[in-house]
Amino acid sequence: MDMGDLRDRGLVLLGCGKMGSAMLAGWLKGGLPAQSVWVREPHPSDWLRAQGVHLDGPLPPGPAIVLIAVKPQMMAAALPGLAGFGGGGTLFLSVAAGTTIASYEATLGATTPIVRAMPNTPAAIGRGITAICGNARATEAHLALAEALLLAVGQVVRLEGEHQMDAVTAVSGSGPAYVFHLIEALAAAGAAEGLPEALAMRLAKATVAGAGALAEAAEEGPSQLRVNVTSPGGTTAAALKVLMDEDRGFPALLKEAVHAAAERGRELGK
Repeated sequence: MDMGDLRDRGLVLLGCGKMGSAMLAGWLKGGLPAQSVWVREPHPSDWLRAQGVHLDGPLPPGPAIVLIAVKPQMMAAALPGLAGFGGGGTLFLSVAAGTTIASYEATLGATTPIVRAMPNTPAAIGRGITAICGNARATEAHLALAEALLLAVGQVVRLEGEHQMDAVTAVSGSGPAYVFHLIEALAAAGAAEGLPEALAMRLAKATVAGAGALAEAAEEGPSQLRVNVTSPGGTTAAALKVLMDEDRGFPALLKEAVHAAAERGRELGK
């Protein structure tokens, strides 16, 4: 199965909200013809209507792939109508949070190739990172196709298996919220030191965004980058003494937070 097969047989996109729209925009920009895409979306945006894809009409007889991008609570209503594509000829790729491979197999059949993916919200600007894993029926070709499609919205990594998905969700899936809260807290701390709120927020946003970009681009690891900024006995060292405290600093706090998210993911997946 390759991109040519995808063009010929078609792609069905179930759900075209923010994540679905970001992926679709990337595929179309990458050369996938709009006429090779069928979208099922109850509330299509004006942007979606203007793309020239198939909307609301009959689906192709044997699509190469069905990509599931609906919210988990809408799954029960949306998925059974696609069960006819189960059984082996069509790859199902899910970016729906918290829905296990086993739950898809229960509806689509155990012989259906299924790839589960966990993207994150920076995918909306092409800066996401998505982790993928497949069921026993998902071949290397299936995983490669899933990877090619998800590269439209950022980086892709492969997991050893679905058992790692809750940890991934806790780190990169939920992680953007931790960073947004860091920006909020950093700006509030700047305001508490006498800066105007708008200026403190601008400084916090640019600092977190710039440091993240530097961490990705630099050859050194984050530990060395931190050392590079920290003069002995200086201002950064004074702040890091608080933030790196083993009992109340970032190490303990983030370990506890990520564990809480992973545990909640395990509960929801049962």
